[in-house]
Amino acid sequence: MKITPFEFYTTEEKRFQELFSKVQKQLRTYSLIRFVAFVSTIFLIYFFLGNQNIMLTSVVVGGTIFGVFLKKYWRKKEEKEYLSRLIAINKLELAVLKGDTSMLDRGDHFKDPKHAYSFDIDVFGESSFFQFLNRTSTTAGTEKLVSLLNENSIDGIEQKQETVKELAVLAKWRQKYAALASSVQTEVSPNEIIRWLHSHKTSLPGFGKWLPLVFSMVSLLLVCAISFLNISFNFLTIWFFVGLGISGVFIKKVNHLYLRVGKVKATFQQYYKLLEVLEGKEFSSESLVQMRSKINTSEKKASKEMAVFFNYLNALDQRNNVIFAIFGNGLLLWDFKQAYRVERWMDANKDYVKDWFEVISFFDAYNSLANYAFNNPEFTYATISNEVSVIDAKGLGHPSLAASKRITSHCIIANKDFFIITGANMAGKSTFLRTVSFSILMSNMGLPVCAQEIRYNPVKLITSIRNSDSLSEDTSYFFSELKRLKYIVDAIKNDNYFIVLDEILKGTNSTDKAEGSQKFVEKLVASNTTGIIATHDLSLCEIESEYEEIHNYYFDAEIKNDELYFDYKLKKGVCQNMNASFLLRKMEIV
Repeated sequence: MKITPFEFYTTEEKRFQELFSKVQKQLRTYSLIRFVAFVSTIFLIYFFLGNQNIMLTSVVVGGTIFGVFLKKYWRKKEEKEYLSRLIAINKLELAVLKGDTSMLDRGDHFKDPKHAYSFDIDVFGESSFFQFLNRTSTTAGTEKLVSLLNENSIDGIEQKQETVKELAVLAKWRQKYAALASSVQTEVSPNEIIRWLHSHKTSLPGFGKWLPLVFSMVSLLLVCAISFLNISFNFLTIWFFVGLGISGVFIKKVNHLYLRVGKVKATFQQYYKLLEVLEGKEFSSESLVQMRSKINTSEKKASKEMAVFFNYLNALDQRNNVIFAIFGNGLLLWDFKQAYRVERWMDANKDYVKDWFEVISFFDAYNSLANYAFNNPEFTYATISNEVSVIDAKGLGHPSLAASKRITSHCIIANKDFFIITGANMAGKSTFLRTVSFSILMSNMGLPVCAQEIRYNPVKLITSIRNSDSLSEDTSYFFSELKRLKYIVDAIKNDNYFIVLDEILKGTNSTDKAEGSQKFVEKLVASNTTGIIATHDLSLCEIESEYEEIHNYYFDAEIKNDELYFDYKLKKGVCQNMNASFLLRKMEIV
């Protein structure tokens, strides 16, 4: 029997909780061993004070044990943090399946009233599609996901579907990727890093390749000579100040470089681990294979290259330790050496980094799509067809409504057909407009659609559902509507769109509105455009008799025993029951 998403997340949370408890016990054990090793070493040194052999042996053995278990402790602590993130991931998914999205980003800052459809159909914002969909862990991944939601592309839909399908079944792998991706908070966006890498001019001279090595070897020889050949310590002192002098010559350039690289270190720490995960996984779908190939553009693995750079940055970061900075620069030319390595790495790999970042953001974004598909196994991938109907769907519903509240419809919209939908207030017209819009958006993205079956002839989407006045642009509500309608007219001149309209020209009087709406719909029909419009204006339905492309549909409302009932079912014809007067009376407004 196929496991449900709820069962999967419950099982995984329990499994990770058990591992978490085990790791916690190991951490306590390692801490105890370190404490015993430390106390025993101090005791033996004190007890055998004066016996140099035993004291030295105690320090070596005790220090070794302490060091080994300190290293084990930090590894286990990292594992504990990793497990805690996996537990949080599964808890979050369980909460979302129960309808709680309060912990998810709403994406309010991505709202764009000028976009072709995202503002109208609530792609972003409170209880938005983005809020249900987004599980990205990187800034670049979020930006990629937003671009997928906004791009309005009908290219390669079946390829996108294969990508989502393959990743959807890799739930454990996706969680591993997400847990690693969320381990570090980055300060600088990948795009900014790429621009900096390409604009940076190498400032340190070429002898940086050999000078620190030669200088360090001389320092080592001097230390050995002082220790075993009774050479004066003054030689090392003079050499030490020579080292500080050389370091001082380049300190301004090193400081300038460090101010930049210090901010990108977290990004490279995060990304090299993600590249390791990608390199260890084989894929079959064309898009995933193609994206993965981009991280194999050099002789070494991309993860190894990026890890090398992170280690260089870590080494340069040691300059913040004052003691190490003084002696490291005086005896090893430490800053000069690490800064030289950083610059040479940047120069050698700057053309690859963009591809590496792109791969990571692609997988981060598509993991969100796959997670959504996994969480909604009852949804259906659209069958792409070039037949007459743009949409032929059975059991079509709104994806963001709970299944218990979702009323579905059978919807067939042929190419070049235009539906006029009437209905009482709250009967379901606006929800239906958004339902159809989401079926197009989700199909174009390669996501499964909230339907039992769906055949789809790909088309771009454009809507006019929600308009407002704008004080900043000194724009009235009516003029805002006109600008939106002009935007639609201009768009359909250059491409094929599915048009979704809701009660247009609300900003003018009823007679003007009726005449203007009729002329606008006639213009769309004359342009061979497919779409739907919802309206309260029953006179608009009269043009069905004049155009074979226009069809009237409605959502009904009934008053029974002085109560209002809706069935939310799409029906052929024109609505005869309106409810505004009833509601005014019922709420004792009039």
